[in-house]
Parts: sequence; C-alpha cells; structure tokens
Amino acid sequence: MVFAADGWQSLFNGKDLTGWRVNAYPGSFTVENGAIRANATTESSHLFYVGDLKEGAVRFKNFEFEATVRSEKESNAGIYFHTDINSGKGQQLHLSKGYEVQLNNQTRERKKTGSLYAIVDLDKSLVDETEWFKVRFRVENKRITIWINDRQTVDYTEPENVERPPGFAGRLLDPQGGAIALQGHDPKSFYWFKDIRIRRLP
Repeated sequence: MVFAADGWQSLFNGKDLTGWRVNAYPGSFTVENGAIRANATTESSHLFYVGDLKEGAVRFKNFEFEATVRSEKESNAGIYFHTDINSGKGQQLHLSKGYEVQLNNQTRERKKTGSLYAIVDLDKSLVDETEWFKVRFRVENKRITIWINDRQTVDYTEPENVERPPGFAGRLLDPQGGAIALQGHDPKSFYWFKDIRIRRLP
C-alpha cells in the first residue's frame, strides 16, 4: 500500500490484483490497461480490498474514497462499503451487509449512478458512464456523502435505531467499520476502475 503525504493511500497498483480478493467467480475481475475490469462471469461477484490479510478484508470506519470509473452501455456495478466478505448468500449473489454506491446506465434499472442504493436513489445520471469519470464518497460517523465528478449527489445521515425493510436489514453502518468491495453485477455489464485510493478520517 502506498501512502501519500496528505494521508491518501493507493489501493491498486495498476498492474495486478495484489491486495484484492474475490468472494466468488474469480474470473469476474481482471486487470486491463491499468484498470480493474469487472464483468461477472456467471452471477454477481465482489472484489474486496484485503491488503496483506490472509483472511477477511481490511476494515474502514471513517474515510474518504475515490476512484476513476467508466463502463460500456447498459451496464451495472457498484462500490460497497461497511460490508463483509462473508455477507453474501450461497454463491455470493448480492452482499447483504453495508451500503452500495450505485454505478448504472442500464435502461431497465431506475437507480442511477451516484445513488446510495435503495436509500437515496437518483433517477438520472449526471455523466456519460462510457467516458471516464470520478466517484468520491465520504463516511464520517453516521453521515454519508457522495460526489460524481465533484458534483454532490447524496448527503445522508443514518438515523439512530433505523429499521430497514425486508431484504435490506443489513444496510447499516457498522460501528467497527467494514470492507470496501467492487461489484461485478452480471455477465452483460462491464465496468473499469482505476486510480483507486482511500484516506482514513479521525
């Protein structure tokens, strides 16, 4: 892991998946032209930042995250946080713990890029996802903020003792923090991630 003077640390070396681990369907993630390529080979798959850990994944509580991202048309993906590498079901369809920053330009999916999936949903994207754009989000105590190309899309504070509807019970911030994961959504979706970095906050 490379640390910058301002506290940012790079999570991706631009060459291979060192420091990352897939929870299911390893072929869903490869490195292509200096970027992580996410394309689920069979079903939804997730790539977790693990650093030097042999088991589990690195936990982040209060932090700011950035990545440069692009996709093909009609593609879906996401970036999970405060999640867990063991939080999926069966062959790890969708993660049942934590929040997801939505990345999506599929016509049939109404929750668009920049949404905090199923919590604060946008019905229109601010960008053309087939061109490189920046995703940035910040978690500070109970507050979650998201920016797409430096335009804020979400400013959400998780209420105390919030109860989620069925199927979303785990969509909560963990007092101990949690993992970061990139999503390969389905075999027809293609997303690329580069310049991935994070900095911890007090």
